[in-house]
Amino acid sequence: MERLREGSSSGVLTVTVSPAFAAKWLLPRIDRFQTAWPDTDLRLNTSLKPVDFVTQRVDIGVRYGNGKWPGLAAEKLMEEDIYPVCSPELLRGHRRLRRPEDLIHATLIHDQTMDSHTGFPSWNLWLQKAGLPDVATTRGLQINNSAAVLQAAIEGTGVALARSVMAHDDLAAGRLVRLFPDINFASAFAYYVVYRPESFGLPRLTAFRDWLFNEAVAYSRKHAE
Repeated sequence: MERLREGSSSGVLTVTVSPAFAAKWLLPRIDRFQTAWPDTDLRLNTSLKPVDFVTQRVDIGVRYGNGKWPGLAAEKLMEEDIYPVCSPELLRGHRRLRRPEDLIHATLIHDQTMDSHTGFPSWNLWLQKAGLPDVATTRGLQINNSAAVLQAAIEGTGVALARSVMAHDDLAAGRLVRLFPDINFASAFAYYVVYRPESFGLPRLTAFRDWLFNEAVAYSRKHAE
């Protein structure tokens, strides 16, 4: 707490996010924060597991889930949709990928990042939404990193079930193509800005929080286009 109280913006701010969120969303945008707040030195703590804000001296973070973490204030940052994606090359060479039923012929790429959490996006949930509960989903490639899941799809390994926040930039750049856009499936989870309640209002933390929300608004506008 004392290091946050020093000055209005200078000093260290420790931020916790998942490795995939850092790679796919935060790092491509972080230079804008550093330009606006050059006296703030960011330290990124990337971990798949929730960290202890006190023992690891973490100031603020972004978590994916239901918004309930004991001892932390949580403000919803972004919601997202879930949909299958693949590389343009795979789509051109895989003439059977025209209907959801055609996924039976494709290699499925599974995101195992939070597979033990009820409600985390899975092929089972998406296929039920698509009216195909009997399609076998145990086959394919299983990866416990959402960024690596997308990279496997970019490389043409198979069809991944993408989270829209993670996949947005790859779709915009043409590295990935969304399949079956007429099927809408909203994730039960969302992204939340989290911090200890007693830290709210401290200058560097507030600056980073406000910047995150401004970036999320800009992202949402682009995503809606």
